Amino acid sequence: MEFKTIRVQIPDGANVILGQTHFIKTAEDLYEILVGSSPQIKFGVAFTEASGPCLVRYEGNDSELAGQAVSIVQSIGAGHVFAILLRDAFPINVLNSVKMCPEVCRIYCATANPLEVVVAESEQGRGIMGVIDGSSPKGVEQDADKAARKTLLRNFGYKVKG
Repeated sequence: MEFKTIRVQIPDGANVILGQTHFIKTAEDLYEILVGSSPQIKFGVAFTEASGPCLVRYEGNDSELAGQAVSIVQSIGAGHVFAILLRDAFPINVLNSVKMCPEVCRIYCATANPLEVVVAESEQGRGIMGVIDGSSPKGVEQDADKAARKTLLRNFGYKVKG
């Protein structure tokens, strides 16, 4: 068995949700969840089959994001993996609904940070072992950092301005 890291290319201004799933209807069910979450959301979904024809299935309401989601799951090369690319929404807006999709087994990450996927490769194929999401911590927030965090959340509209 061999371990590899695969760098995921996240398009500018987008977020990725990477997860594991188990059934061919995943692409359509995730499409329905995402399109129903917000009238402004732009997204692409790709899913890798792990049996039968082993195709990459994809959907989306933005052809560029759908194509890039396909590229992500192809580069990872593991079966039963899905990637969702989002614009004009954040993962927090859809993550619980995605988790509740009956086919979704797990979420590895939801991020806009630089991302590497750790995969194991055997004679049978590849599987995701985990992810490296962003950078390592550089310190503990100070009062100014706390104030900046709170301002950012209020600017996004996630907290009441006060």
